[in-house]
Amino acid sequence: MSVGIDEISFYTSNFYLDLRTLAAKQQTDPEKYYTGIGQEKMAMATHDEDIVTMAANAALPLIERIGTNAISTLLLATETGIDQSKAAGIYVHRLLGLNANCRVVELKQACYSATAALQMACALVARQPSTKVLVIASDIARYDLDTPGEATQGCGAVAMLISHNPRIMAIDAEVGNYTDDVMDFWRPNYRSTALVDGKYSTKIYLKALKKTWDSFSEVSRIGFNDFSYFCYHLPFSRMAQKAHQHLAKSNQCELSAEGIEAQIQPTLRYNQIIGNSYTASIYIGLCSLLDNVKENLAGKKVGFFSYGSGCVAEFFSGSIQEGYQACLHTQRHMDMLAERQELNYDQYLDLYRYPDPRQGESVEIPKATLGRFRLAAIHQHKREYVAC
Repeated sequence: MSVGIDEISFYTSNFYLDLRTLAAKQQTDPEKYYTGIGQEKMAMATHDEDIVTMAANAALPLIERIGTNAISTLLLATETGIDQSKAAGIYVHRLLGLNANCRVVELKQACYSATAALQMACALVARQPSTKVLVIASDIARYDLDTPGEATQGCGAVAMLISHNPRIMAIDAEVGNYTDDVMDFWRPNYRSTALVDGKYSTKIYLKALKKTWDSFSEVSRIGFNDFSYFCYHLPFSRMAQKAHQHLAKSNQCELSAEGIEAQIQPTLRYNQIIGNSYTASIYIGLCSLLDNVKENLAGKKVGFFSYGSGCVAEFFSGSIQEGYQACLHTQRHMDMLAERQELNYDQYLDLYRYPDPRQGESVEIPKATLGRFRLAAIHQHKREYVAC
């Protein structure tokens, strides 16, 4: 019996800042971003959007197809938590109208936790093949203004339905894991923006890639040359190119620049115009691959490297299934991206600086998002979400 991704959908904000606009304000060459880090645009969440509304919007197409009673478990992965106790997925559960017998859990470990949720979901389905598990990764990447991280902001959510005999991708059981206690990226409870040691984080990312590959190779017969494509965690798109060069070299495989591009470029397109989405980025990369490659991918093997700073990492693999094209939401994704609105620099600052209640102030939040769900108010420390 195979277990894996039966359906996948993603969502991002309706507004974005073109990095040419940021470069002009900073009086720097836009190629610093377009070529240097491989990023063109970054999605900006509106003041009535957060990880809950994006998660619900990402999952809505799946629920519209299978109904509200089919899900046995909802696992929500994020590093942009909104409450120290209550799982953000509880709000999503209500917005989607899921049944009361559906368990809900929130997972956290930087950008890795969506992969932990995926593996846990596969285990739950393997134990009870009649069940379906909804995995959602949802995050908003924010950094201080005028820092190297500013251009790598973004937001997005991805929803995956995990089932037996999946229609899109069967996930292989063998994995390679690596954990180390490092301080390359972190966000204390008292900060709204992350702290990052960029050069050190890149070093640890590449080290973890080698360690997870070595671990994977010990338990799997699948070799580097068996993969057609690779999905990497994407803090920025250029990181995938560095990672793939590193992995090819460690396997004594001399890939040309064209060879590297062929194996990773289709996974990068959405990230380049959305920006960093933390837990969601690697799986939005999978959406990008499935949506943008026109040839039939059935039977192709895909390698995944999931990295979460701090750090936990995993390398695993999956096989694309025959007939997967009929299960995609490509046109919905394309329409959503095409209908986004560009921000000027002042509008970007307005969104960035919009007051974030820290003492439980009661506030009514004006409507801005074009999504189906929004954060309407905060009253007596309680977040109030509504369907539009």
